Amino acid sequence: MRRNAVFAVGTAAAGVLIAAPLAPAATPTDSTELREAVTTAGIMEHLTAFQEIADENGGTRASGTPGYDASLAYVKDLLDAAGYQTTVQEFLFDTFEELAAPTFERVSPAPATYAEGDDFLTMEYSGSGDVTGTLVPTNDILIPPPSQPGSTSGCEAADFAPASATEPQVALVQRGSCDFTVKAANAQAAGYDAVVIFNEGQEGRTEAVAGTLGADTEATIPVLGASFAVGADLYARTQTGPVTVHIETSTLITHDVPTANLLATTGEGRGDRQVVVGAHLDSVAEGEGINDNGSGSAQNLEIALQLAELDVTPRNQIVFAWWGAEESGLIGSQFYVDSLTPREVKNTAVNLNFDMVGSPNYVRFVYDGDASDTDSLGSTGSGVVEDVFTDYFAGQGLESEPTAFDGRSDYDAFISVGIPAGGLFSGAEGVKTAEQAAIYGGTAGVAYDPCYHAECDDIGNLSEQALDEFSDAAAHATLTFAMTTSAIEGTGKGTATGQSEPLFRGPHLRR
Repeated sequence: MRRNAVFAVGTAAAGVLIAAPLAPAATPTDSTELREAVTTAGIMEHLTAFQEIADENGGTRASGTPGYDASLAYVKDLLDAAGYQTTVQEFLFDTFEELAAPTFERVSPAPATYAEGDDFLTMEYSGSGDVTGTLVPTNDILIPPPSQPGSTSGCEAADFAPASATEPQVALVQRGSCDFTVKAANAQAAGYDAVVIFNEGQEGRTEAVAGTLGADTEATIPVLGASFAVGADLYARTQTGPVTVHIETSTLITHDVPTANLLATTGEGRGDRQVVVGAHLDSVAEGEGINDNGSGSAQNLEIALQLAELDVTPRNQIVFAWWGAEESGLIGSQFYVDSLTPREVKNTAVNLNFDMVGSPNYVRFVYDGDASDTDSLGSTGSGVVEDVFTDYFAGQGLESEPTAFDGRSDYDAFISVGIPAGGLFSGAEGVKTAEQAAIYGGTAGVAYDPCYHAECDDIGNLSEQALDEFSDAAAHATLTFAMTTSAIEGTGKGTATGQSEPLFRGPHLRR
């Protein structure tokens, strides 16, 4: 006997589903039984399996590696056994790898060696090279920086003096209003042998730039992202005499690497109101990726398995998705959305995204779908998706706070075509404030996840309390949208709010 009657469904999500006003009604979906079935122990069982897979495959589960393939096979086998209709959606992508530690030195005046991580980073998809040359700044560097981000340094070809045809030269460029790809391409076209793009200098824009040029870049020269302090000091030195720097990078870009998304679809439910519940399955190459994003992947797997175990018949079809190549620039989720026909886009009611839900020093972040509290992207209906999560936490006596829809995770492809989206995030490299520590516990002055994108993101890098709280909220939202009786407004092309373009391309800054 089907047991969907156990879940008393009111019209909590109906606010998502009416053109105006977009506000949830008073009676919530009763998700008690599902939340009780989705346990931390069940999630940890999957995370332990991911750890064992990484251990057996060189310490990584990155897309394009055997560790990723084994992770996908593990998830698929369980879903097949549970009765889901599974599809392995294959695609190709370009990988980026640093073959050796980069070097960045000031040769003269006053020789100095800069520290990777604190002072500079190699930009993703940078070219290789060993260059010792004169540093040449563009003509639009602003020091002190403007009060608001907006430097145009390097955004136009005319910003660069033509490089010497006989002596190596390195372009010095300030971060600002255009993509790093544009700055690097303009420098290369002007004849420079390497590029240093330093942070702009406003609050929140001072550290070494962790940027990407994108997999489709044509850059063949070294491109570094530097801190504001390093860039400002180098710029000041160029105003009093020649500055010589040494840059060395060794990188490998491999084209057309095969990987895949995994899709698991319920056999029942309205196909014109699909609920896509997603998490990226891949890790970075440097580590096991147990929190990022084994946590979201394991949580969604357990929700899917328990829905099947409880024999729930959803009113709206659910598509559980495990995305590949997220860490290379949100490639898997974008491939999925690009593969949809216009009608299939219309038929996608909502995307729920869960990328990191077990951070050891966590905060209950909810994506700011209506852009009321952050500089966010969004699409019609996303604000009500946010309300489902915030109302749930409030009903449990738990505080939460908004985090920006900035294009940094797999929701980006969905909101870019107007599909409502939302989700949860427990925090990455950001630092917990004293106010947050007072509310959520944990340690102020320490990153939400100190092992973000590092080798130590292993089975010990988790908060089981976070997994418990976040999985309950995720199960509640999944059931709410799966069981609502109304159609979701906003599946047509929506109008983004806040930024006109996403700031991130996956985990890396694009400008």
